[in-house]
Amino acid sequence: MKYDSSVICISVLLPLIHGEIKVVDLSWAHKKGMPQWPDKGIPKFNFTIGNRGLLAKLWQEFNWFVTPEHAGTHFDAPSHFAKGKWRAHEIPPERLIGPAVVIDVTSQAERDHDYRVTKSDFDRYEREHGRIPYGAIVLMNSGWGSRFQDKNLVFNSEKFDDPSTFHFPGYHEDAIFWLLTSRNVSMVGVDTPSLDYGQSTDFRVHVLVGENGIIGLENVANTDQIPVAGGTIFVGAIKLFDGSGGPARILATFDPLVSPDHNTTWIVVIVTSILFGIYGIYNTCFRVQRAGARHTD
Repeated sequence: MKYDSSVICISVLLPLIHGEIKVVDLSWAHKKGMPQWPDKGIPKFNFTIGNRGLLAKLWQEFNWFVTPEHAGTHFDAPSHFAKGKWRAHEIPPERLIGPAVVIDVTSQAERDHDYRVTKSDFDRYEREHGRIPYGAIVLMNSGWGSRFQDKNLVFNSEKFDDPSTFHFPGYHEDAIFWLLTSRNVSMVGVDTPSLDYGQSTDFRVHVLVGENGIIGLENVANTDQIPVAGGTIFVGAIKLFDGSGGPARILATFDPLVSPDHNTTWIVVIVTSILFGIYGIYNTCFRVQRAGARHTD
């Protein structure tokens, strides 16, 4: 059986141009031993099994747990560092979804564990990927996610109960001031324990974010598994009445074939289309020429 070149072309290109939406979990499991800021008087996470077995001839599981608001992957409501601003239950739902913007500072953070994202990092991002979109959820990717399972590594200190010894990346207050006054964003997040870098004592980034009604995200997981642009982030923030924050399930979605990190795929599509187009024209002309020759004979 002979196949027309157009049929072959379609069969080759369809798998390439048919993107499948990918979903990436940006949350760490909420569990005992997860990193939490060492505030005095705040209880540790505790999980107690109520029942895990047969009850009234039916399998039933139920538990109860106690958790600090600001532990593991979590969000900071603006009220966390700004009096009179939104508490957890007051955050508008439209602020919990937005275009993903990932600021990659892995090389800088590797050299300097106290690195702070600067305005020049935002400038570089916009030169390469365009203006930070309206309502964006901006995440810092410092490569710190590989440290999360070890408290000493995530706080980069042998004394994880002493904030004065902490060393990890965050945002510079000047960069955040520019971002909040020059662009319209919904959230700012990090893959470290705090929006402010580890040695901060005034938590100026927290204050700026809160005063401007922006939600913070901390201990975000898998920031290296999503494209720096072109994705969408969803934040499942617990609607805790009067809360200053709480645990969050954060998801990112994107189409691998249209993300900036997969431009090679589209080059293949374009080149393949051109080659099959040339082949189709040549094949058509050759068949016309042969038909003309047979007609002459």
